[in-house]
Amino acid sequence: MVDKEYVRKLYFLQEWSIRKISRHLEISRQTVRKMLKDGEIPKYNLQKPRPFPVMEPYLEIITYWLELDKKAPVKQRHTATRIYERLKEEYGFTGGASTVRRFVKMLKQSIPECFIPLEAAPGEQAQVDFGHAQVILAGKATKVCLFCMRLKYSGVPFVIAFPNERLEAFLEGHVQAFSYFNGIPKEGMYDNATTQVVKILAGPLRQEHEWFSSLRAHYLFNSSFCHPARGNEKGSVENLVKYVRLNALVPVPSFNSMEELNHYLLQWCRKEQEKHQDKWLEEKANLRPLPLISFCAARPQPAKVSSYSLVTVDRNRYSVPCRCVGRNLVAKVYVDKVDILDREKLIASHKRCYGRSETILKLEHYLPALERKPHAVTHATVVRKLPPIFQELREQMVKGHGYKDFLAVLLLVKDYSLEEVTRALQELGTSHINASILKQHLSNHRTIDNPLPPVDRLITVIDTKVYDNLMGEAVAR
Repeated sequence: MVDKEYVRKLYFLQEWSIRKISRHLEISRQTVRKMLKDGEIPKYNLQKPRPFPVMEPYLEIITYWLELDKKAPVKQRHTATRIYERLKEEYGFTGGASTVRRFVKMLKQSIPECFIPLEAAPGEQAQVDFGHAQVILAGKATKVCLFCMRLKYSGVPFVIAFPNERLEAFLEGHVQAFSYFNGIPKEGMYDNATTQVVKILAGPLRQEHEWFSSLRAHYLFNSSFCHPARGNEKGSVENLVKYVRLNALVPVPSFNSMEELNHYLLQWCRKEQEKHQDKWLEEKANLRPLPLISFCAARPQPAKVSSYSLVTVDRNRYSVPCRCVGRNLVAKVYVDKVDILDREKLIASHKRCYGRSETILKLEHYLPALERKPHAVTHATVVRKLPPIFQELREQMVKGHGYKDFLAVLLLVKDYSLEEVTRALQELGTSHINASILKQHLSNHRTIDNPLPPVDRLITVIDTKVYDNLMGEAVAR
């Protein structure tokens, strides 16, 4: 093969003519002219696409499948391998998998998508998303959900962990984030999760969840949403999800409780804020002030009280006062607690349970019923769930048919907390104990713990001149 460099040197340096070069090297003049046009390495240029005679009969069906994919979820679309398998199973295709791959690649060829850099003014936008991470909680590997909010201009982050991504966590995340920033951005940028969007309408329009709309009405900020499957439109917070996992949770950390984990994340956020101090001060000055009253980040739901004085919330049962049996109440479900209300009046509050089919009871809710049915203290579930010291006392008293004496001990919870009664039992022991002795001990300790103030603090000094002035005004009238 004639060397291209040699041809170009003969022409440009030694000034040979194209005809002379052609005759001397025995190549066509057309080939010489091509070599003289540029000095690049010769390459083969495909004049027309390679034919696919084996694939041509299946062109329409493959094109149809790829068109349907445009309406399917991004993660559930046809790959070349899946197309090959369907062609074999449904159409008796006898060609090779590599042939299908080349053909599908040719069909999918298009102009690469161009992404446009986005920015926001100070205080203009915050981006919100949930991510997931694994930590060790109380010695057990636990998957937690990370609520992430990042201010677009300064890049200052806020991250808090929740057990799940439910509506109450989404609302509570906003409350905590706005409190941390001590201000509110003009706009929030979101994806299309069901905690925010009920229905995707044409273009940028969305039918929002009513409680998300309530949150916006309380804090007076606007919302905008990414196009479906276009998380890059809120790239700042998407990057934050990865960043917090890699920089705050590697290696996998261990915590005693969710509260300890969130305290750690809060300290991490403050360190990150210091890295953006200049822009943060500028953005902070442009945030809207917080309202005087914080938003109630609870998910309300109706709660029918069963004959066992229980209401069911998220597949768990919580006790309420037994006078409410058969009533229709309202449960306010927070991230960490469940409040139960009767016409806006709080009648019960429990720590939130994230298990399934659990029953959470409070002794004080059943005391009126136990007074009417005293023998029930021997096997009542709410009694059996009391601390071990109560079980020891119950066994001793019930043996001598003293279940009413045991009930008298339980009734002390009306005037004292369960913790106080438990501590008193542990101090006195269960031998030769009764309600009177226990009540006297509790009364003595409460007096010691909360002594009356000195007498001189109880005496109010009265300025008698006030009365003289009033009497003078009365006489003048």
